[in-house]
Order: sequence, then structure tokens, then C-alpha cells
Amino acid sequence: MKLFIPLVAVAALIASAFVGIEILGLRTLFGVVIPYAALALFVGGFIYRVVQWGSAPVPFRIPTTCGQQRSLPWLHHDRFENPQTGFQVLVRMALEVLFFRSLFRNITAKVHPGGNVTYAPAKSLWAGAMLFHWCFFIVILRHLRFFFTPVPGPITGLASLDSFLRIGVPGILLTGVVMLGALLFLLGRRLASPQLRYISLAADYFPLLLLIAIAASGLTLRHFVKDDLVSIKTMMMSLVAFSPQSKTNAHWLFYAHILLVSALLAYFPFSKLMHAGGVFLSPTRNLANNNRIKRHINPWSTPAKIHSYADYEDEFREKMKAAGIPVDKE
Repeated sequence: MKLFIPLVAVAALIASAFVGIEILGLRTLFGVVIPYAALALFVGGFIYRVVQWGSAPVPFRIPTTCGQQRSLPWLHHDRFENPQTGFQVLVRMALEVLFFRSLFRNITAKVHPGGNVTYAPAKSLWAGAMLFHWCFFIVILRHLRFFFTPVPGPITGLASLDSFLRIGVPGILLTGVVMLGALLFLLGRRLASPQLRYISLAADYFPLLLLIAIAASGLTLRHFVKDDLVSIKTMMMSLVAFSPQSKTNAHWLFYAHILLVSALLAYFPFSKLMHAGGVFLSPTRNLANNNRIKRHINPWSTPAKIHSYADYEDEFREKMKAAGIPVDKE
């Protein structure tokens, strides 16, 4: 059921686009209203979550480290595993965001006959995550050509570089194919492992299936449906200019693609996908570990009322003497 419900939800989105366009003709709803509503939810939800996290007080330095902290001069300081300055934190964050450095250390445990346990590096998850995230980023940049006239040179050059193999007409864009393959790998990895299946929830499967549907529908539109790109770009430009025009003869699958992207945008701020913004606000990552050279005082600390033993004895002296308990003062 944890996989079935997200699968039905994604299929229902695609089916609703088919019924809404081919039968009911609701092009304005699927081409204008839903995208604007999804974008508003994405922007508003993203800002809300960032403000909520940013306003949470962090009274202590709690960076997660796995290297030697700076101490004695003859001990080697691991600057980027245990940063002391803001610049070192910046480098550490860049390595984490751009190259998933902590995920690169992923290991797997295997129990052998006799009860022996061995640990070995497991780079497959890191490789799949890197391929998906970078390809997804490039795909988003490539799609900016639908929102500019004329198309900026860097975007055109990126698209040309992406299709340098010149396979097919139109040419196959490698990032789209690799992104779909990486998503299928990540889903298959989750399904193939009993341990991962046990801890996986519907909230883990839904974004994977949604992204797979987005990638698959995009590739289908480019290589099989071959829709009218001129009318589609006119529609996209009108949405950006806030003068929407939904009267286009685009294929229903294009509207399904738009609906799936809108669902991803609306779902993004309220799901685990918000790690994209949360990683920058995580105190385990964005703080310098300088506890040995700087004293940090808890701002929540309030003066404590001290009740000394002398005060305690003054309060209970007679009862203590009656109970036979020795006292300092008679």
C-alpha cells in the first residue's frame, strides 16, 4: 500500500489531464489556473518554511564533524571536516551541496554466515543522487528557453552541449535520459532492499514516481508526440507576462506534463524535498566548531536562585535536630 497509493495518485493526475483536455476542454484550468496556484503555493510555502527554520533559536554550537578540531599546533587540523572559520564553513557547505560529500562516505553492512559483519563503501546511492540532481538542474536551465525571447546564448549553448551526440531528430538530450535512468535506479534500489522497503513511506515513493512521470512525459513529448513548440512557447511567455493565453492546440500530454510539474511545485515545500532549502539552515552544517577558542554563553540562561546548605539548615534546623541529624550550627 505504501507504493500503491502514490502510484494511483500519479496515475490519477495523468488521467485527470486527459479527461480535462480531451473530453471537457478545460485548457484554461490546466494551463493557467493550476500552474499559477501551484507557483503561489511553492513560493509561499518555501518562504514560510525558511522563515520558520530561520527564526528557531540555536543557543549552542552543534556542528556535526568527523575530523580533528584545531587545538595544539602539532596536531593536524581538518579544516573542512571540522571548520573553525566562516570561510571554512562556506567551503564545507559548497562541497556538501554541490558534491554530496557526506553521502559519498556511505557504507553498507553485510552479515556473513557465522555472524561476522563486514562494512564496505557503497557509492551507488551517491552516484545515483549526483546524476539525478545535476541532470535535473540542467534540465531546468534548458527549459528557460521557453520563457525568453530571444533565448540567451548560455542556454542555447547548454542545449547544444547536451545534445552533442546528435542522435535522432530532434536530438536526444542526454540529461533527460540520464535523469530518468537515475530516478528508476533510485526507485529500484528502494524496492530491491528489504531494509529500505521496511522504512520507506508513501511520502518517499510519491516524489520519486512524480519525478519519473515528469521525465517520461517530457521525453515522450519531445521524441514521439512532437508538439507545436511555437504555440507552447507563446503560451509560456504569456504566463510569465501575467497575460495568460490558454488557447493552444497542444497535445493533452503537454497539459499532463504541466499538471505533474504543478503538483511537484505545490508538494515541494511541505515534503522531504525541502532539504534543498533546509540544508543551508541546518546548525549541524552551517556553524563553525570554535568551542575551544571562544566561549559561547547560552542566551536562554537566567540567573538561578541559589539555595545554599547554610540556608537549608537555617530552614530545617529544628526538624533536623529533632530527627537526630547533625547540624553545623546549634
